Amino acid sequence: MVTFESATSRVSRLLTMVPWLLNRQGIDLASAATQLGVSEDQVVEDLELLFVCGLPGHYPDDLIEASWEDGRVFVGNADTIARPLRLGRDEALALIVALRALAATPGLTEHEAIDRALAKLEAAAGDAAASADQVRVDLDAPVDPDLAARIRTGLTEQRRLHLRYTSASRDETTERDVDPLRVLSVDGYWYLEAWCHRARGVRTFRLDRVEAVEVLDQPAAPPEDLGPRDVVPGIYQGDPQDLLVTLELTPAAAWVAENIPSEQVEERADGSTVMVLRVADPAWLHRLVWREGGAVRVVDPPAAVAAVRDGAAAALAGHRRHSGR
Repeated sequence: MVTFESATSRVSRLLTMVPWLLNRQGIDLASAATQLGVSEDQVVEDLELLFVCGLPGHYPDDLIEASWEDGRVFVGNADTIARPLRLGRDEALALIVALRALAATPGLTEHEAIDRALAKLEAAAGDAAASADQVRVDLDAPVDPDLAARIRTGLTEQRRLHLRYTSASRDETTERDVDPLRVLSVDGYWYLEAWCHRARGVRTFRLDRVEAVEVLDQPAAPPEDLGPRDVVPGIYQGDPQDLLVTLELTPAAAWVAENIPSEQVEERADGSTVMVLRVADPAWLHRLVWREGGAVRVVDPPAAVAAVRDGAAAALAGHRRHSGR
């Protein structure tokens, strides 16, 4: 199983770990790793980083002291960050809202732990916690609990999944085996990011478009050199090798821009829309344009314009031959 960690996540863990270790001097390295929820190697890497951190000046007395050579962890000279982090009002409220949303996550099993954490936060926030009632996180596309549970099993047990998935960009349903990497929520939708053996690359699957999931006995084995994928400003990342196409949509075809992942959308004053997207299968593009009967027009590239025009002309000629006109 490949896991990704941002610099922000690591700094957050280090700031939490220092006061925790200061209050547990001499703790066994293996026990520290278990309680911190990371591997022993990760604890050692974090301690090596702490060893060169400290106050400005970088003199020996300014740096945090850390030792672990005998299998027990000792941390010193870290009084400036010895006290645990305290949440501000806005941070506490954001965390309360997030925990409430997490509690509603399909397939979640750790409800007791979340309820305990939420109760402590609400008690500590006091009257300020009432402000959290004014904020609600709604998912536009709820996920089937059984489907979510299977995906969760694949992630936690590091097992390969078999998906039946409907792709909006290709207007087709496919069967594929994937090695799950992570599940995330973006803009009200849940997504599975996984190494897809059919595409031989990392792909993102919107969970409300997954029709079926089977947990396979085969262990997940994604490539070890995968790097984290940025999901800002959007979840969709087209393949650079896909055909970059510009479409012009009439108001009757506005649904295309609303439902199909794209790289750029521009709404014009006359109600029309210009949409730029990457197309992996030109045949799907041709079917879309022909089906919409003039409501969707290919503007660029010229080769795609010609292919759609020639295909429509051939279909019309064939219709005339069969109808005797």
